[in-house]
Amino acid sequence: MDPCPFVRILVDNLALKFPLSKKPSLSRIQPSTSSCFCKIKLKNFPHQVATIPLIQSQEDSNSQNPESNNSFQKPLAACFSLSNCQIDRIISRGGSSYKVSIEVYADPGGSTCGLASGKLLGRVSVPLDLRGAESRPSIVHNGWIAIGQNRSNKNGSSAQLHLTVRTEPDPRFVFQFGGEPECSPQVFQVQGSVKQAVFTCKFGFRNSSDRNLGSRSYLPESNTSRNWLPSLKTDNGQSSKERKGWSITIHDLSGSPVAMASMVTPFVPSPGSDRISRSNPGAWLILRPGCGTWKPWGRLEAWREPGFTDALGYRFDLFHDDIAATGTTTTVASSTLSTKLGGKFTMDMTTNIATPSISPQSSCDFGSGSRSGSRPGSGSESDFGFGVSVSPQGFYRGGFVMSSTVEGVDKCSKPEVEVGVQHVTCTEDAAAFVALAAAMDLSMDACRSFSQKLRKELRQQTQNFVV
Repeated sequence: MDPCPFVRILVDNLALKFPLSKKPSLSRIQPSTSSCFCKIKLKNFPHQVATIPLIQSQEDSNSQNPESNNSFQKPLAACFSLSNCQIDRIISRGGSSYKVSIEVYADPGGSTCGLASGKLLGRVSVPLDLRGAESRPSIVHNGWIAIGQNRSNKNGSSAQLHLTVRTEPDPRFVFQFGGEPECSPQVFQVQGSVKQAVFTCKFGFRNSSDRNLGSRSYLPESNTSRNWLPSLKTDNGQSSKERKGWSITIHDLSGSPVAMASMVTPFVPSPGSDRISRSNPGAWLILRPGCGTWKPWGRLEAWREPGFTDALGYRFDLFHDDIAATGTTTTVASSTLSTKLGGKFTMDMTTNIATPSISPQSSCDFGSGSRSGSRPGSGSESDFGFGVSVSPQGFYRGGFVMSSTVEGVDKCSKPEVEVGVQHVTCTEDAAAFVALAAAMDLSMDACRSFSQKLRKELRQQTQNFVV
């Protein structure tokens, strides 16, 4: 099936300029000591905050024009993603009132750091026309705009904000778990109202004899590296309060394993408490098949944030191709989720962070084209109907990578996974993201307080695995 259309609304190239003024209110705003920031808003989305560089004089604005000077090519200020259903709803209602709104604040002391204590300088709005946005990029606005009612504000200044607002197509493959990951469900690809089974999941526990993933059933001993693969040897003095050995394997429709998430560092509470601490997180290894064995792709760590918060912290490190020799990794996601409300695990490399590498040892193509390393017959039952030519050396790729929904504890969780098409060329690519989504979802249970009992699917009734 084809990917689902999405559109991203991007705001960047921010700058603020003031005319020379003798008024005290403006003389306090100096580029060298003051800071300005803005709140960027879009209906039905949380607002995003960004800082704005200042240009005070007309001479400065001529020599440092954001439209012509590369020094003003600033990092992305805000990004909003709309699904096809959201876009259709907006267009059906006329869409004339749908706009990006920006509130500009000044902090003469440079101490508010984007908090509400800044002084509001004015607001600007940029209307959005989303017709055809799924098929072509568009620059909605690029240039200076007066703050406020498109005129000088009441104190006589004519402050202006420079910004670029653009839309771009961002097609994504969408996958939906048919049940909770610990119940070994099917995984469907979703396209509108159509669902098609593409993977099956198998949740289980590693045997107590599997001391580490270097065992014969996982990776050759010669390929292991202590930099990225800690031993799972047990300690006779170790507390029985631990959760370990969980694994979930993703299979294609032929029954071949195409990805795995395996708990390699037990989830153990900090001494004297029932919580997993940030100083001693549990960890999952995400693996992909390659050359007849499993190869490490990434590592997900999770813990409970300190204090009385209900937040789950996480970090995902992507392994470089030479991980066994160098231990080199890149952190591509690090944030928190509410354990009560859940949230969304996201990897977005729009700000030029490394993205997942594409393996040359692919078992099948996602598109009708073929490429070196693909298995004969690819592009049939496992074909997702979208071909993207990606070089195996394409390790760094920008844009949206993936997101997956995560429900709060005690809620039925059927993760929905979105993956950018530029990061998927074969079944193993998609399966790795699905395995990562399952590990993130299961981490919500693994990080539960040890004073709470897990559901039966997550409890291993043996002496070696006490959860």
